[in-house]
Amino acid sequence: MSKIIDDQGSEILAVDGKGPWDSTGDTNKPKGSAGDNGSSKPEPVNPWDPVPIRGAQTGRQRGPSLEDLLRRAGGGKGGGGFTGMPKRANGKSWWPIIVIAFVALWLVWTSVHRIGPEQEGVVTRLGKFARTVPPGIQLTLPSPFENITKIDTQQIQTTAVGSPKASSENLVLTRDQSIIDMAYDVRWSIKDPELYLFQLDSPDGTVKEVAESAMRAAVANFDLTQAIGPGRGAIELEVRRRMQQILDEYRAGVLVQSISIRQSDPPAEVNDAFREVNAAQQRRESYMNDARAYASRVTELALGETAEFDKIYVQYREAPEVTKRRLYYETMEQVLGKVDKTIVETGGVTPYLPIPEFKSRPAPKDETVTVTGKKQ
Repeated sequence: MSKIIDDQGSEILAVDGKGPWDSTGDTNKPKGSAGDNGSSKPEPVNPWDPVPIRGAQTGRQRGPSLEDLLRRAGGGKGGGGFTGMPKRANGKSWWPIIVIAFVALWLVWTSVHRIGPEQEGVVTRLGKFARTVPPGIQLTLPSPFENITKIDTQQIQTTAVGSPKASSENLVLTRDQSIIDMAYDVRWSIKDPELYLFQLDSPDGTVKEVAESAMRAAVANFDLTQAIGPGRGAIELEVRRRMQQILDEYRAGVLVQSISIRQSDPPAEVNDAFREVNAAQQRRESYMNDARAYASRVTELALGETAEFDKIYVQYREAPEVTKRRLYYETMEQVLGKVDKTIVETGGVTPYLPIPEFKSRPAPKDETVTVTGKKQ
């Protein structure tokens, strides 16, 4: 072995000799000399030798070690790291400024918070609830001493229970022991962020389970006809009341806004038969409404006639003869008003008959003209 000094002044060991991939000939033998028959062949190279031959040196050199690289990075003073970072103009290191900037950024990022107008912030100190902050710019202790969780208290969330598809039925039992398939939506919001975050393990799942329980309890008070028809509104109100009562007992911090039934049908196997029954019931209701309307008209007409008779009776008591004659004339006018006949009653006076007018007016086939008078 021999020592070689590189350009940087480091010592590098060179190995003299031949390896298993080296040529068997003399490495110093010039090309074209006697013995190689004037032919030149490339010398095999060792694949594990990373550094090529320098100049006329016959041995191969190894590459710089990790220690050499760390020494160069450290300025040649020994050891490793990032001590080779350039210094400031006054000769001091940049590391204090970098640390101060990082701490300032950490304080601002974890201490200043913007709460939206529809949100409330729940502050926890070392994992324990501390306070609730309103919307706006709020300050807290830096993390991990205090953390803030933003809760949207104005958003209306929807939880769907059941599905209109026949593959996922949500069967509910009615009061008359019938079964219906129900699908409905529960709309709710957060009214107490503290209770919503820390009281229940899964508030969303609790809302769904409470909705199912309240719906089954409410539908059990209605029969099949009401549950699939006119009783939907009453069922929705009852479910909302029951849900709010149960959630308040759980201290869930949830406000139930409304219940909307999307489907209330019999099971798919008997749905067609129930539709026919429902159609027959609707026709029955239609006929009953028509009968009620006719009865109302007849009743109003009878009441009108009664009121008119009472008025005539009052007039009859005051002037019986005049009232009787007026009633007689009115009745005859109603009876004979549309009859094409002329009735003349004279009392010693010769009536004038407009014969030309009768001739000009076509008379019906059975038209007759009757003239009556008193005998002289």
